[in-house]
Amino acid sequence: MKNIRIRFEPDSALSGIEITVRASEQDAEVAALMERIAGGSGHTLTVLDGRGNLKTLAESEIILASVDGKSVRILTADGCWLSRRTLQSLEEQLDSRCFVRISRYEIVNLRKVARYDFTISGTLRLELEGGMETWASRRCIPEIRRRLKGKGASAC
Repeated sequence: MKNIRIRFEPDSALSGIEITVRASEQDAEVAALMERIAGGSGHTLTVLDGRGNLKTLAESEIILASVDGKSVRILTADGCWLSRRTLQSLEEQLDSRCFVRISRYEIVNLRKVARYDFTISGTLRLELEGGMETWASRRCIPEIRRRLKGKGASAC
């Protein structure tokens, strides 16, 4: 993350608030900061690609987050990314209206659920955008059922 300095300059000629973002270049981190300042669509998450390069993802891009050894794997339509955060800290950061824990090891973006099936045996299969499929643990099903039936992602 870049070093950020914030400074207030009073200007009686202004009737509103004017914000100028200055940086050496407008990269993904700068764009994400500007979107957040402007009241854009939610939070962002800094992740790593397979070579250790940083990338900033909007939470709306996330389809699924799952535990992968000592890191968390973030799946998007563009590929797979890694986060050094725990799944719990990621869950706390993401918009709880849009994301739901489906097991001890996975969080799903409800906006990315294409179809779901409650089976006779009481399990839940979720089909996500891009044809991905995952299964929910039994202990999470009551909350998932409540959120899916009410389409909890509508407030996102």
